[in-house]
Amino acid sequence: MTWKAEVDGGRCMASGMCAGIAPDLFALDEDHARPRREEVPEEERVLDAADSCPALAITIRDGTTTVGPRP
Repeated sequence: MTWKAEVDGGRCMASGMCAGIAPDLFALDEDHARPRREEVPEEERVLDAADSCPALAITIRDGTTTVGPRP
């Protein structure tokens, strides 16, 4: 199964936390991070990447349900 990952470019401050946690799933460009692909595996490190974002710019969805970042 897979989730969908989105990075809000308006909120992202390019801290690189997500790319550090999951470099095969998130990339850091000059201005902001981005998912390497829209669909990501249902793995704890995906949620860890969303949770670690200081700007809360990463959203992980399972269909229409938001699963990350966690409260």
